[in-house]
Amino acid sequence: MLATRLISRLRLPGGRPFHLLITSLAVSSCGDWLYNVGLLALVYERTGSAGWVSLTTAARVLPIVVLGPLGGVLADRYNRRRLMIASDLIRAVLMVALGVAAATGLPILLVPALAGAATAAGAVFPSCTAACTARLVSTEELQRANALRSGVNMAAIVVGPALGALVLVVAGPALGILLNAGTFLVSALAVGAIGARTEFEPPARSAEAKMPSLPAEIAAGARALRGAPAAIRLVSADILCSAVYGMLTVTLVLIGRKLGAGAGGYGLLLGGFGVGGVLGAGVTGRIDAPSQWRRALLVALLLLGIPVAALGLVPSLAAAVGLAVIGGGGMVVGEVLVETALPRMLDDEVLGRAYGLVFPASIGGIVVGSLIAGPLVSLLGVTGAMVAAGAAVLVVAALLLSRPLEVADLAPAPAAA
Repeated sequence: MLATRLISRLRLPGGRPFHLLITSLAVSSCGDWLYNVGLLALVYERTGSAGWVSLTTAARVLPIVVLGPLGGVLADRYNRRRLMIASDLIRAVLMVALGVAAATGLPILLVPALAGAATAAGAVFPSCTAACTARLVSTEELQRANALRSGVNMAAIVVGPALGALVLVVAGPALGILLNAGTFLVSALAVGAIGARTEFEPPARSAEAKMPSLPAEIAAGARALRGAPAAIRLVSADILCSAVYGMLTVTLVLIGRKLGAGAGGYGLLLGGFGVGGVLGAGVTGRIDAPSQWRRALLVALLLLGIPVAALGLVPSLAAAVGLAVIGGGGMVVGEVLVETALPRMLDDEVLGRAYGLVFPASIGGIVVGSLIAGPLVSLLGVTGAMVAAGAAVLVVAALLLSRPLEVADLAPAPAAA
């Protein structure tokens, strides 16, 4: 009996279609982080300007914030498998063009332009992945499946930059960018290998009904979210965690230098958050009862707020890395719960559009956090900024979780069209 239980715990949720979908996500996510190292190194090498680096980062992030809602609408209108394959193939072509621009010394303005176009081409992928996951696995395994997706993303934060740094040392930025093109091809092959299935079809619509306009479709997703207050609170917690992560991308550089570890310290601390995220996703995947979500989120935000505040005070790199692992474990819980709650609280017919609003909001939180970090450090110093950020997490956690999460009335399990 014990052996059976252990095997059940170790077995991946879902069947072969979901496993192929996760393979697609893992390969392309690793490639994205690998390529990001080469991309920013290329821009700084060619320009010597932090402003150009910031412009390129903005070009990589902003399209998903702006076009994410459109991606959600497309995911609810068209076959999701075809959309994902097309997205991967377009991004592969753009990565080849970017690699050629890097290798041949074409005008630097092409670099952020092509990077932004690649992000725009991928705007449909998150909504398609979330909506397909809700159909490809059973309701009982949905939380484990979403935890696996989050764990894969966090692992990519650790593995991708490490591979990117190695490729950068051995061969330069152009090869890292071209390797990312290869990861999109592998991702397209993995999704294609799933085969045509009804789970990829968009929600059924009446043949006589007129297709709504894009603004009306986006508004329908927003109304669905407003009608699920518990989902709104979970999404707010996820955005809070994203804002903290955005701030950390700036302040961890300063903490690493403060502890005498330089750029290497930044990598270790960021990697610590990634490792903690993988562990946190694994633990959260086992908390599948909605009645436990509020307690799980409260513990998670405590595990995030307290270590973030303490990071500004610790005297050694080893202690800071330990706190980063703990904080990373808390940071990922909100994401897993949101991914699980949305398909259980919302109708299948609006899930893609709702997720098309939630995902950009989460990415927007990262942008806001990174923009706030500089002024906050200037005002309070790095120690004061970290203490203030940790305190803010605890205060917001108290406000969000002051009342029970009303999750008793769950939507029926999603069905294919």
